[in-house]
Amino acid sequence: MTNLHITGATLLGGEANDVLVLEGQIAAIGGGLDVPQGVESIDADGLALLPGFVDLHTHLREPGREDAETIATGAAAAAFGGFTAVLAMANTNPVTDTAEAAERVLDLGRATGLVDVQPIGAVTKGLAGEELAELALMHRSRANVRVFSDDGRCVHDARVMRRALEYVRAFGGVVSQHSQDPDLAGSSACCHEGELSGRLGLPGWPAVAESSIIARDAQLAQHTGSRVHVAHVTTAEGVEVVRWAKARGIDLTAEVTPHHLLLTQDLVSGYDPTFKVNPPLRPSEDVEALRAALVDGTIDAVATDHAPHARHDKEHAFVDAAFGMLGLETAFAVVHDTMVLSGALDLAGLADRMSTAPARIAGLSDHGRALEVGAPANLVLIDTEANQTVDAEASHSQSRNNPWHGMSFTGAVHTTILRGRVTATLQEHA
Repeated sequence: MTNLHITGATLLGGEANDVLVLEGQIAAIGGGLDVPQGVESIDADGLALLPGFVDLHTHLREPGREDAETIATGAAAAAFGGFTAVLAMANTNPVTDTAEAAERVLDLGRATGLVDVQPIGAVTKGLAGEELAELALMHRSRANVRVFSDDGRCVHDARVMRRALEYVRAFGGVVSQHSQDPDLAGSSACCHEGELSGRLGLPGWPAVAESSIIARDAQLAQHTGSRVHVAHVTTAEGVEVVRWAKARGIDLTAEVTPHHLLLTQDLVSGYDPTFKVNPPLRPSEDVEALRAALVDGTIDAVATDHAPHARHDKEHAFVDAAFGMLGLETAFAVVHDTMVLSGALDLAGLADRMSTAPARIAGLSDHGRALEVGAPANLVLIDTEANQTVDAEASHSQSRNNPWHGMSFTGAVHTTILRGRVTATLQEHA
């Protein structure tokens, strides 16, 4: 464990101050601190200090598809993206649907030492949507699983979803739902359903396939008294259902991805499979609704849906290519550029949506904490003035399906700190 003396950082974008980290915790904040000998110093003049980011929605592909990503490469990408904790989705091979599988992911994450990797457990065995997985056993395991999801697939059977909500209520867990009615958005649906999909001749994914499942799950959460989390909301209709549910006092939270905050369906016009993602990119009016909902708190958190793919899975005709795109390393830059530089959020608001709220939803008490004495030193230093152009080949991820390649952003992660130890610095990008 490393001790640190961070000098001149603006805390949450407010006042400049010094921060002393001892034994992995914030020991003091202020000027003229009594710094023990041998403590490493970081000159943070001009940098902002925020709680380290937490990602509710990461695909790390291990076990089963280590050619696309390993837990080690995904953890490195997360650290360089400013994350101190990520939640690893269960759709691996084999699926994370047992206590043993969850503990394996936990141990592989700990071995990296770069980021806390918290496994998400599958809701149903093999993601088949029929029989509940070992929800209670996964929770009671060393992995202490609290979030469950069949992400990539919707828990379509209402009876199964109801039982899952009843099970997780017993230990304060939450079901994160991929809201896609498979009858309305069939297996071949690959882009937003509308005039453009018709003109391109591509199978469409209608907005109602998302909003109808959110509405059903909200009512199931109310009926069971349990918690449901809506993964990657993408439509204005979905936002309105989330808003309705919260107004009724239903225990429902929601996330939005950086790519759905900035990219639109127009990028699909060139049939570039880099922009094939599930749920799909939507029209600009949906993007505006998502941004407004993130500002007013209807959408609680930003989550990356980081989805690495090997080249041979992505380089196909659009309709046949794999769904998904990278997101860990660029999430801050995209959200900063889209939401902070536009004046919609300040840095404290960004920290809430990318750190505090996701940590609270996942029950990670050591992350997303206020910058105060006694808090674990899970931190990120941000350079809000840095200009960067994304180079897909420079990624720490194993994969290169990066939709941001060639785009320029203002704002970059400078240094990431996990329990007082530096896990990534801007210099290592060079």
